[in-house]
This record gives sequence, structure tokens and C-alpha cells, in this order.
Amino acid sequence: MILLDTHAWIRWLHPKLNRKLPDSLREWMEAADEPFAVSTISALEVAQLVKKGALELPLPMPDWFDAALADSGIACLPLTPKLLHASTILPDIHKDPADRIIIATAQERDARLVTADETIQLYPNLRTVWTI
Repeated sequence: MILLDTHAWIRWLHPKLNRKLPDSLREWMEAADEPFAVSTISALEVAQLVKKGALELPLPMPDWFDAALADSGIACLPLTPKLLHASTILPDIHKDPADRIIIATAQERDARLVTADETIQLYPNLRTVWTI
């Protein structure tokens, strides 16, 4: 499984809205034969970005979520009490609770995490991908 950090999810679906994914990463993702997923917490992060005016999407929020998940074939992984607990006992490298949930999700699923966040990339027992 390949888990997309929130910014990677947006860039993957809408490269013109935000900075593009690195070309080599996009090629790697296009060639990947593993399923793609995002954490449910990424939906919250997208909604918050839209509410603050930091992100403008090509569709209204409910429609965008349909397109960004079901229509794209990207799975949305649920939050569970076990996962939320795991996010609280990670080393205190990253302070953002949403990012800690994404990290715990990647670890629980043994997924590769596509992220440009250099702080996330410092975590042990986490496979990250950004530069290929």
C-alpha cells in the first residue's frame, strides 16, 4: 500500500492547484502496482485548508471528496482508537496531531508514505518516498 500525505494527495490529483509532485515521483506513482490510500484525517486537513482560504478546489467539498476518493480509486483509511493511541506514543519528533496520525497509519499498514515533510521522514520504522 502507498499512503499519501495530505499535500501529496492534493498534488497527485491537482498538480495545477499546488506545486507539482517531482517528476520522478509522479512517474514512480504512475507505475506503482500497489493500492493508494489516505488517512481520514487528511479529509479534515483538506476541509480546514479550504475553510481558511489556503486551498481552492475545482469542485465543492462534498463533490470533491467523492472525486478524490471513489472516482480516483484512492481508499480512505478509517481512524480507530488503537491507531489514535499509537499516534500518541510515537517519538516526539513531530508535534502536529494530524501528521502523527498519518505516521501511525503508515506504520500500522506497513505502507510507504509519500511526503515531502522532512520532519516526518525522520521517524524510525517508517518508509517514506519523495525523491526517487
